[in-house]
Amino acid sequence: MNKIKSIHFVGIKGVGMAPLAIIAKEAGMKVTGSDISDEFITDTALKKAKIVPQEGFTKNNVGVVDLVITTGAHGGFDNIEVLEARRRHIKVITQGEAVGVFMNGEIFDRKFVGISVTGTHGKTTTSAMIATLIKVNGLDPSYLIGTANALPLGAPGHYGKGDYFVAEADEYVTEPNYDNTIKYMWQRPKIAVITNIEFDHPDVYNSLDETRRKFLEFANQLPKNGTLITCGDDPQIKKLLAEFKGRRITYGIGQGNDFVVGNVLEGVKLSFFGIHNRLNATAAFIVGLEIGLSKEQIINGIVRFKSLKRRSEFIGTLPAGVQLFDDYAHHPTEIRKTLRAFKEKFPTKRIICIFQPHTYSRTKSLFEQFSNSFGDVDLVILTNVYSSLREKPDLSFSMQSMADKIGKESLFLPELNDVVKYIQAQNYGKNDIIITMGAGDVYKINKKLKMKN
Repeated sequence: MNKIKSIHFVGIKGVGMAPLAIIAKEAGMKVTGSDISDEFITDTALKKAKIVPQEGFTKNNVGVVDLVITTGAHGGFDNIEVLEARRRHIKVITQGEAVGVFMNGEIFDRKFVGISVTGTHGKTTTSAMIATLIKVNGLDPSYLIGTANALPLGAPGHYGKGDYFVAEADEYVTEPNYDNTIKYMWQRPKIAVITNIEFDHPDVYNSLDETRRKFLEFANQLPKNGTLITCGDDPQIKKLLAEFKGRRITYGIGQGNDFVVGNVLEGVKLSFFGIHNRLNATAAFIVGLEIGLSKEQIINGIVRFKSLKRRSEFIGTLPAGVQLFDDYAHHPTEIRKTLRAFKEKFPTKRIICIFQPHTYSRTKSLFEQFSNSFGDVDLVILTNVYSSLREKPDLSFSMQSMADKIGKESLFLPELNDVVKYIQAQNYGKNDIIITMGAGDVYKINKKLKMKN
């Protein structure tokens, strides 16, 4: 691996792939990549890194390269470019495996201290906070954050000169058709953060118990001198800790935790809102202590963290005064916590949430939970399900039925253009807030609405 000089990325625009490509480019490797022509949130980050994806997938996209890294989408191992690479005996690995390879430093011929952040919710934000507090304290970490942009970090990937490698650890499978290894199992960190455990990805896990068992397997990979940092309030975490034998540190709201949010961040003014984000910040705080930073250094780093693409992101204001926000929440718990945070932040505002469900399997399996997630909004507008490239459409249910179950505070508008027309026809003003929400392309609505200069 330490002889790799050029890499081709299949599906380079993905939020897990783009940071890898940027890291490789900064490390001095030749980087090429391909993807579909659709707009992705990572387009700007890739452009700034002077990485120009080839549109579409063809044999000719695979040039003279030492390694091909492929996504689990776009056919995975069956993608035409992967098949061509194997025909030419070029080594092929997946995105999940590549994160582990990058973290252990083998490909760069150096060693890192790995810091992995996983969990059902909050891993992207927590990873970004950790990378920020390490960076602003002059330690120049390498990092891989599953988004498009973070302030003050900038690009979602970076190859640093320092000892630390911070990576988001995904709980999805390596390659849906051929390799059921959970992506985080490829990582071998010294410090691991598990933010929470809930049932998600019903196309991967059969139950909540199985989900927890897999997280435990990941925790058990920690070395003897490793540390597990996790939220002690979470009921599934409590079950995991009962079986985990290694060193652990807990945080949470409850007084029984090693670190209590109210004590750690008392009097600290943060740029983000919501108790879920204060929990994430507490996890980052503990990581800072574990790597030897002082409390003052850590707090300075955390307060410097400003925002993350598609996480309660302020988009702009319409001429009539309505404020637009965008958020990636796509699980019932994420939705409920995020909307509660908005309600607490803007108690006198009317809140309109435009929710685009992500994947048929998740929407169908958690239908009841989704239906009960919008109690803090005045109106929820539901769109058609955004189908993942890794699944087939399931027409056995409709979002109209979810709208009917939610009741008078809900409206079903199938397409994004339908939503844009509806918003433009309403008399929304300065007393209103609109939040686009979901893991698909619902954020594109905001670009179609004329912003105030």
